[in-house]
Amino acid sequence: MTPPASGRGHDRRAWPVLLALAVALALAGAALRAARFRTDLADLLPQADTPAARFMLRELRAGAANRLILIGIDGVPAPRLAALSRALAARLAASGAFALVRDGSTPLLGSPAARFLFAHRYLLAPGVDRAAFTRAALRRDAKAVLAGLQSAASPLVARYGLRDPTGAGLALARAWSGGSRIRARDGVWMVARRGGGPRALILAETRAGGIDLHAGSRAVARIRADFAALAPPGARLALGGTAVLSDAAERVVRADVTRISVLSALAVTLLLVWRFRSPVAIAAILVPLALGVAVATALAQAWAGSVQGMAFGFGMTMLGVSVDYPVLFIGHRKAGETPAATFRRIGQAFTLAVLAALLGLSGMLAAPLPAIAALGGIALTGLAVAALATWLVLPPLVVAAGLAPVGFGDTAILGRVEGWRRFRWLGLAVVAGCGLFLAVSGGPRWATDLAALSPVPRPVLAEDAALRAAVGVPDAGQLGLVRGNNAEAVLVAEERLAPVLAKLRAAGAMASVTDAAQLLPSLATQRARQAALPPAAVLARRMAAATAGLGFRAGAFAPFLADVAAARLAAPVTPQRLRDPVLAARLAPLLLRRGRHWYGLIAPSGVTHPHRVAAALRAHGVLYVDVAAESARLVTRATVASLHLLAWGGLAALAVLLVGLRDPWRVARVAGAVLAALVVAVATLTLLGVRVSLLQVVALQLAAGVGIDYALFFARAQADAEERARTLRTLITCNAMTLMTFGLLATARTPLLRQIGLTVVIGAAAAMIAGFLFAGPRRAEPEPGDRSA
Repeated sequence: MTPPASGRGHDRRAWPVLLALAVALALAGAALRAARFRTDLADLLPQADTPAARFMLRELRAGAANRLILIGIDGVPAPRLAALSRALAARLAASGAFALVRDGSTPLLGSPAARFLFAHRYLLAPGVDRAAFTRAALRRDAKAVLAGLQSAASPLVARYGLRDPTGAGLALARAWSGGSRIRARDGVWMVARRGGGPRALILAETRAGGIDLHAGSRAVARIRADFAALAPPGARLALGGTAVLSDAAERVVRADVTRISVLSALAVTLLLVWRFRSPVAIAAILVPLALGVAVATALAQAWAGSVQGMAFGFGMTMLGVSVDYPVLFIGHRKAGETPAATFRRIGQAFTLAVLAALLGLSGMLAAPLPAIAALGGIALTGLAVAALATWLVLPPLVVAAGLAPVGFGDTAILGRVEGWRRFRWLGLAVVAGCGLFLAVSGGPRWATDLAALSPVPRPVLAEDAALRAAVGVPDAGQLGLVRGNNAEAVLVAEERLAPVLAKLRAAGAMASVTDAAQLLPSLATQRARQAALPPAAVLARRMAAATAGLGFRAGAFAPFLADVAAARLAAPVTPQRLRDPVLAARLAPLLLRRGRHWYGLIAPSGVTHPHRVAAALRAHGVLYVDVAAESARLVTRATVASLHLLAWGGLAALAVLLVGLRDPWRVARVAGAVLAALVVAVATLTLLGVRVSLLQVVALQLAAGVGIDYALFFARAQADAEERARTLRTLITCNAMTLMTFGLLATARTPLLRQIGLTVVIGAAAAMIAGFLFAGPRRAEPEPGDRSA
């Protein structure tokens, strides 16, 4: 048995290791402090390859709707809810952190937005034509006003009906409210919540885009803090919007990573303490890891000017595998042996394992997702530096501290373990069964929606969807896109499409549709409506005749006559005149200026025949975007591209093995073991009902990387039982560290992290078993010219 390398007798020689670790940690700390971390969720979006995809992804990254935060409050009676809503809105508005805060507490005519729309109702409202101002039509409207004055709604009719008997203001309000379920109650916006009870709603607009995680997180934190300071017992806050989703993803991922990092570090430390019986050995093992973190972080910052935060977090988890390198070196070292002698025994396997792993992961650099490409850069740099540090920096430290592993025990144990290889046939049967299962079931189930790449918890997504539905955000499942050189061209084109859309609604192909022209007619339409307004004298005579005998006092409709006269002379409304934040927020998602062009979004809802809608729109030159189908296509394309890159990386690794080992049979054993592990891993995931996402492909690449390590070391020609025992116990240590780290990741609350952890655990366990069964020789094979046998 190899004597333990405990700290006794080595205390005076531990200082070089501790000094090296201090320097490495200082470099890592300096690199982390100098790095500017970028937490942009848009980096999880694939690269676009069509006009539809480019527009969709551009709006996901920088659309105007990204700045909106939807705030819902419930849990207390309506009167207290209204008071809380007003107080919170006032506090948020006073903070200066928001460009807009609205809660409906401003009366209709007191609101700048409402005043503007009401003043321009005869230019903007649908149904304004000559027929609406005939004597018969005005008589009908006057009778409706009279009936309203005699009803319970008398105060409201007295306020608005006499000034707008044609109902143009009400029609315009309906158009601008869309499918919103919001109603004014107790002076604020409220909506009936599913499950009972009212919910007050507040609309806030951040000054930065919602995809800007830091700014969005500060805005969300401000809302939560102000609500906590004001809320009575029982009141509950619900938030929606891009900033909220980004903040939720960041908080949940950070909490998971922090918890898992602490537990993983503790578990791995305890394992290494048990394995090496020396705190100094643990310090030595951490030196290559710290140097890898330092160089990977600094290089990422220097290359891109920032470090992708999510890629860094996952990259650090991947770099945890680099601990295998110093463990392999120290674990194979004999007591008192020179580093050169150790590397003569393991150098070939060690070098080939590093090269194969780097080549296998190199395809990530060309991945179609920026976050994956950034992850590839961090992982490749960190692994390469850790391997070089193990080869160049670690040997003198290990010699100075006299580090070597604790013995495995009686070689009889090794004999019993190696005897399990007689069950290779059972392993082959399992692999064949997994392959047959995949062939019969049609292969793995792929996750083809962008949501599969999202770390946002599902309850947060559900709350966001409920708030968006409450405020009437149109269904974004299908979108038509009209392009023009200016806003007027877009509005004219949308008006020409109105008959087409009406036919689709009449045929039942869709329930409704929203576009910018419904809110802001073209200048030609506004001028036509102005021309339909009768001169003041004509309208006065018609109104007098229409109200004759109905009992209205003289001058009752004077405000109506004045408003029509003003509308005849009013300047047309353009997008530039809609400066009020409420109006701009409603129009901005439907009428967009991007570069030199303007775009109009046509948003149908309740679509029952998408192919019919798409054909009708495309026939009139409209770019049609099926968001779900386009997202699935982009993710599928990115996944296929990543699989191709993985395959090319695997072929490059195979070429390195052929050149390095110069033994086709040994190469076949190594490659077969890795391939068997991947087949078992994919089949197990499929059997568990897991849909394989693009990030899980990355996880399988990592599993393949550790599988190459295991297979190469098992495939080494090892002359004696002591060396085989040394390899077995070292690989068991490496595998246990991987299973601990990623097993804890499989307990994460974030579904994405949980599935990545599960994938690596299954893959690493399968790789260990497959490497032992298939890569190991049937009997001891002396290495030709091995001087250390």
